[in-house]
Amino acid sequence: QHGMGEDERGWHEQGHMANIMDNSIAAGKSVPMIVVMDYGNCGYGFGAKKGETMQNFGASFYPILLNEIIPYIEKTFRVKADRENRAMAGLSWGGHQTFDVALTNLDKFAWMGTFSGAIFNMPGTDFKTLYDGAFADADKFNKQVHYLFMGMGSEENFGADRFVKSLNDIGINATYYESPGTAHEWLTWRRCLNEFIPHIFKK
Repeated sequence: QHGMGEDERGWHEQGHMANIMDNSIAAGKSVPMIVVMDYGNCGYGFGAKKGETMQNFGASFYPILLNEIIPYIEKTFRVKADRENRAMAGLSWGGHQTFDVALTNLDKFAWMGTFSGAIFNMPGTDFKTLYDGAFADADKFNKQVHYLFMGMGSEENFGADRFVKSLNDIGINATYYESPGTAHEWLTWRRCLNEFIPHIFKK
């Protein structure tokens, strides 16, 4: 998923997703997969709609993804229609959407990643209470989620490193990647995608 102020063209036009995927698959690093990119209902700046809360920003996309997009893809294309063969990832606000959707629907997703994900937690947050208690039982989570990835640029401060450390401290398997010399920008997210895809749909 794309980020705030962008739309479904982002990963294709600026992210060069197809090139990254083709190169990774051709090199034998990643398995063939279908990538779905949709408008995440966050293609404008937060605050543009009067009365909209941060919690509601882009949240109207969630039922569309679960109830319309996934069924359409599984009906239209030759895909494996189960959680073991379904991943979700996104950059910035798309990373926020990824965690909101995937971590509260672990019956539907087994792989997930955020690239400079807009994941906000107050100091002292009890991580075992987040996302309907997804992290409460580390052993159970680690069996369900085969790969949890969080990346960001070395020149930004989006907290992915601290988030992963907090997860690791309570026994959750999570991987952190840092893109050297980049900030909140497409080079960071291209690198994150390139790091993420070799690890998904493999056990």
